[in-house]
Amino acid sequence: MIKTVIFDMDGVIVDTEPVHYYAYHKQFSELNIDVTDEVYATFTGFSTRNTFQALKNIFPTIEQEVEDLIQRKRTIFNDAFDTKEDLYLLDGVADLIKDLYANGMQLILASSASKVTIERVFTRFNLHQYFTDIVSGEDFPQSKPNPAIFLHAASLSKAPKEDCIVIEDSTNGVKAAKAAGIYCVGYNSEHSKMQDLSDADEVINHFEELNFEKIVAIKSSIR
Repeated sequence: MIKTVIFDMDGVIVDTEPVHYYAYHKQFSELNIDVTDEVYATFTGFSTRNTFQALKNIFPTIEQEVEDLIQRKRTIFNDAFDTKEDLYLLDGVADLIKDLYANGMQLILASSASKVTIERVFTRFNLHQYFTDIVSGEDFPQSKPNPAIFLHAASLSKAPKEDCIVIEDSTNGVKAAKAAGIYCVGYNSEHSKMQDLSDADEVINHFEELNFEKIVAIKSSIR
């Protein structure tokens, strides 16, 4: 029986992607590089550090150090985040989180976002009370699809890994969950464009399709 749900954040709990997109592309303009939407989509699930490491390989003209690039991006992002009024939890996810919590399900966040960004989102939407643990991708040298972040999140579970599931919305996130050997629910939202969720154990289009009863009934395919 499933006892722990591991949530991704961006694209699953809140759609900060437009803010990230704005911040990255403003910085791309400053760096005078042309990053197509197709290339940008491949970075979904990456940490900021891994994104810039990849970009420096693609664009040798980028002279700045990765740490400097990270700080500039976060400055742009934070300024935009603080002034963006139309930022909401994704439809149905608040009810799902509250339903799982009320029924004693352990909730863990495993997001590629920085600790600063996670803290801003959790504080803005009062989410700390529901999650026992928060895992940030900035603590790992490799981003999703590397499974390290989910393996660590599962190690924090009060139950065996076989009694955990991951909810993800990105190609890299789904691959990471499956590489970690964890049952994965792919969330196919309107914000998941250009993402391939076919490796997920099941795919939902709305959080109304999930609740406590349905999740505890999931039998992990790896048993």
